[in-house]
Amino acid sequence: MKIISVVNQKGGTGKTTTLLNLASALSNLEKKILIIDFDPQANISSGLGVRNNHKSVYDLLMGDASFFETLTKPKENLFLIPSAESLAGANIELVNQENRESRLSQILEHLPEEYDYVFIDTPPSLGLLTINSLVAARQALIPVQAEYYALEGLSQLLSTISLVRENINPELEIMGSIITMYDDKLRLSQDILEELYKNFPFRVFRTVIPRNVKLAEAPSFGKSIFEYAPKSSGAVAYKRLAREFLHINQSKI
Repeated sequence: MKIISVVNQKGGTGKTTTLLNLASALSNLEKKILIIDFDPQANISSGLGVRNNHKSVYDLLMGDASFFETLTKPKENLFLIPSAESLAGANIELVNQENRESRLSQILEHLPEEYDYVFIDTPPSLGLLTINSLVAARQALIPVQAEYYALEGLSQLLSTISLVRENINPELEIMGSIITMYDDKLRLSQDILEELYKNFPFRVFRTVIPRNVKLAEAPSFGKSIFEYAPKSSGAVAYKRLAREFLHINQSKI
């Protein structure tokens, strides 16, 4: 079982869309996937059709619910611990607790060993929730939008990951970066891709995710791209990404 934090403190990078569709593609390939929605916006929960009427990761974090009380199964091979707006208060409630950066990690120590991959969706910030996700994870996956400003702040994120590794979680490593919202007709997108390949000190996935209207529409229907528009360019890209993801992980075994 591998625990992976999908992280970028900049909003609008396609982080949640990437996690939802990568996890769905992997579940279609018979991998057993658990998603922990650790973002108070709860976008991945609503994107999987799970609304705010269920015990959430906030209840789990605060010790008010067990793992199985919060667990849902939106589709075959895909499980979810949903989020809720109340999670936003955890940033304040955890501040004075001991081991506040390790709260999620302590909970996941008791996770059933039945999942192939556990993904943690994080908020667009470098606050306590994101730090908790990095402490709990063994790998970090970084979606980067193919726009100039998306590169700003990337060094800050890498520095934060480095600090977590040095001080709390020495097993944390960066799996790589995924380019999202790529438009091959725009010179800027090509320049960003070249810049990342040249200067990003870790792997950049060869699969790029195109800018695609269907990808933006699917979550509002509570569906992955494979259920909403299975023949779209977005669906094709995420299938390819899932195969590349598995190849990378299998080669590391």
